[in-house]
Amino acid sequence: MQMKRIEATIQTDKVGTVSEALKEKVGGYTILEGNGRGSGKRQTMRAGRGTGTFEAEYNKVATVSTIVDDSLVESVVSAIADAAFTGNSGDGIITVESIEDVINIASKKRGTEAL
Repeated sequence: MQMKRIEATIQTDKVGTVSEALKEKVGGYTILEGNGRGSGKRQTMRAGRGTGTFEAEYNKVATVSTIVDDSLVESVVSAIADAAFTGNSGDGIITVESIEDVINIASKKRGTEAL
């Protein structure tokens, strides 16, 4: 009973598309929004009554996290990658890591049954 955590950091405007892609594939997922700095181009902001501009220090990003059975990893990763893809630098990154155990607090189930 192998499980993996899949975590994708994506642009915030792709959250809806990625969420739709995951609804049929996983039992649940978490989305956290925040700021990030990576290879993506940062937004140009106006300052001083519109007379000056500066580059934002961070981009708005979202992290989508889910835990799935090993057999679903490729399907879920492909769904996220396809939904978040624009072809531009800064589309995001997906990480996959092994999970030893999962415990559902309400049902007390463990492992893949807890998912």
